[in-house]
Amino acid sequence: MDTCPSVNGRPIDPDVEAELGKLSSLPIAILRIRYRELFRSEPPPAFGSDLLRRSIAQWIQERAYGGLSREKKKLLGQLIRAIASGKTGRLEVPQRIKPGSELVRVWNEQTHRVTVLAKGFAYQGEIFTSLSEIANRITGTRWNGPKFFGLRTKNKVADKAVAARMVSKGGRRGRK
Repeated sequence: MDTCPSVNGRPIDPDVEAELGKLSSLPIAILRIRYRELFRSEPPPAFGSDLLRRSIAQWIQERAYGGLSREKKKLLGQLIRAIASGKTGRLEVPQRIKPGSELVRVWNEQTHRVTVLAKGFAYQGEIFTSLSEIANRITGTRWNGPKFFGLRTKNKVADKAVAARMVSKGGRRGRK
């Protein structure tokens, strides 16, 4: 059995890896020069050293190991067009809830508290992988968990109303 490390089925090139390793020590002026050489354009003014390094590293790796297949590029294009043609006309980024946050929901005059963990959620001494499982346990019916806990709303007015009710404890809280 061959255990040679590879990327996209191609063996790892020590020269490429050495070039990537050098990027971390290059000053921003040199990174900007290297960006111009590779991309044949000026780096975006907002790009600091971190984004320059990432862009250059991606370019180097794509040339050495291959990039996305034509099919994957086509699929990404279709997804972007489909999302962009939606009502808002923009990509929506899902909310991220910090571990340690507590979501609170009152259901049938009972207060339910869920603690967000790094991988999952804690509710009544049990660990769950999704909020939907907890919402189902509370209500006895199928619910969209993030919606049940007030993390998803239908419009911006509702978003602002929910945000106004959320209290920070290292993150966000759900509706009370």
